[in-house]
Amino acid sequence: MHAAELSKRHWLLIFTLTLLTFVLGTSEFVIVGILTDISSSLHITNAKAGTLVSAFAITFAIGTPIVMSATSHFPKRKWMLLLIGSFIILNALCVFSTSYIILLALRMMTAIVTGVLISLAMIVASETMPIAKRGLAISFVFGGFTLANVIGVPIGTVIAQWYNWNSTFLFTTLLGGISFLASFFILPKMHSQIRSSMRDQLSLLTHPRILMAFFIPSLGFGATYAIYTYLVPILKGMEVPRSSISLILFGYGFISIFSNILAGKIASYNAIGRLRFVFFLQALVLISLYWTTNHFIFGLVNIGLMSLMAILLTTSTQLYLIDLARIYQPKATGLAASLMPVASNVGIAFGSALGGFVYHQGNLMNVTWVGGLVAIFASLLTFQSHRLDQKQQKKAA
Repeated sequence: MHAAELSKRHWLLIFTLTLLTFVLGTSEFVIVGILTDISSSLHITNAKAGTLVSAFAITFAIGTPIVMSATSHFPKRKWMLLLIGSFIILNALCVFSTSYIILLALRMMTAIVTGVLISLAMIVASETMPIAKRGLAISFVFGGFTLANVIGVPIGTVIAQWYNWNSTFLFTTLLGGISFLASFFILPKMHSQIRSSMRDQLSLLTHPRILMAFFIPSLGFGATYAIYTYLVPILKGMEVPRSSISLILFGYGFISIFSNILAGKIASYNAIGRLRFVFFLQALVLISLYWTTNHFIFGLVNIGLMSLMAILLTTSTQLYLIDLARIYQPKATGLAASLMPVASNVGIAFGSALGGFVYHQGNLMNVTWVGGLVAIFASLLTFQSHRLDQKQQKKAA
């Protein structure tokens, strides 16, 4: 697997990993589309049902690095197949769940399985592809999440409307089965990482360069979600017909597919150097929403640009964290691979909360300024990280 070009086997592996992230993304995000169905069926408030989303994100963020550290020496193929099997069982149990507490516990366990599988998928994509093609491979794997939002979540929501929310989990269970079969036949055998202590693994998180790299995607996602969380109220303020809002949201997700493709292009050469200006451009796009949303067409075009900018950072920061770990703590590359998905969840939670705080202070459109400022901070942090990289390269030379 050291050829300069991708072979048929490479592509089969990429599509298998993309299918896996599509399934995991559908299971994670579809809960938003069926939240009201769950609340009415289990006789709980929408706010209480919303804890299914927040508990998933918190468990994902905390549990994933810990489990990745503890299992770094496990054989990757066997471990991934076991986890996919666990995913299938957990989703199948959700089909028969009639209790909020049981459903909450199942979702929290699913969050850990999801986080570890995503991290392992990124490691496999990074370690099995030619170096020049790593960015392309990882952008495809991240693309599974985009497709989950564009295709998987709407299908899961429609299934709940036609039948019930339990049937949606039957859908994700079947998707898990398909992913298991594909993974069983395509996943390669890989060398286990050298066993190291939890202390060695977690020491990675104390290194300033790793922390700096971690907060780059956190701020990048935070910038987008400070606004995206309140996109529906913004659209209503633009006097978009209620019947057209779902179509616009679909268009937003569709455009993000191209964002994912561009993310792979950015990661192909001098990724962190390029990201410095990507974040600055993102800030301009987000702040300009303050004015363009006063005009229907200009507002929609600007929202489309917001979607295009949203995930340009994913591939570059994923590879950057792994590469930094190879320099500062080679035994913890598995843990490093988990940090980008964790950072995205931290950024989503931070951005949503910050946007909500500003929204409730008065003018809704002030969230565009907040999103833009957060993107500027991401740009400044990336400038600093790139400067330190250049200094280190000069020392090495």
